[in-house]
Amino acid sequence: MKKISPEAEAILVERFGRDTVIALATVENETPYVRYVNAYYEGGAFYVITYALSNKMQQLKRNPRVAIAGDWFTAHGKGVSLGSFGKEENREIAEKLKKAFAAWIGNGHNDLDDENTVILRIELTDGLLLSHGTRYEI
Repeated sequence: MKKISPEAEAILVERFGRDTVIALATVENETPYVRYVNAYYEGGAFYVITYALSNKMQQLKRNPRVAIAGDWFTAHGKGVSLGSFGKEENREIAEKLKKAFAAWIGNGHNDLDDENTVILRIELTDGLLLSHGTRYEI
C-alpha cells in the first residue's frame, strides 16, 4: 500500500473511525459476493467483528482479496482474520471495537466469548477517497 497522506488519513478517521457501515465484497469461483458490515477504521485498515464460520470468512480463506465501498470511498484490500475476539493479542483492538460498537455489541447478535467470534482486519492496498472536490489516491 502506498502511504496514506495526512489529509486523506484525517478524512478516513473522521468518516470511518467509529461504527460505520461499509459494503464488503469477496469473490468465490469468479462470482462476487457483497454484504454490508459494521466496520471501524484505524491506521490503514478496517476492522469487523464477524463469525469464523460465515460465508465471508470461508471465502476469505480461499481468496483474501476484497473490495470495499463507503461514504465517497472505494478501495481494495486483503482480508486477514486476527482470530478470536478474546485472544490476548487482540485485547487492544477489541477494546476499541467495544467502544466503537457500543450501541449494539451487547444485544445478543455476537457472543464475544465464542472462539468463533473473530476480528477481521481489512488491510487497504489501494483506493479512491473523495472529499469536497478533492480526489485522494490511497
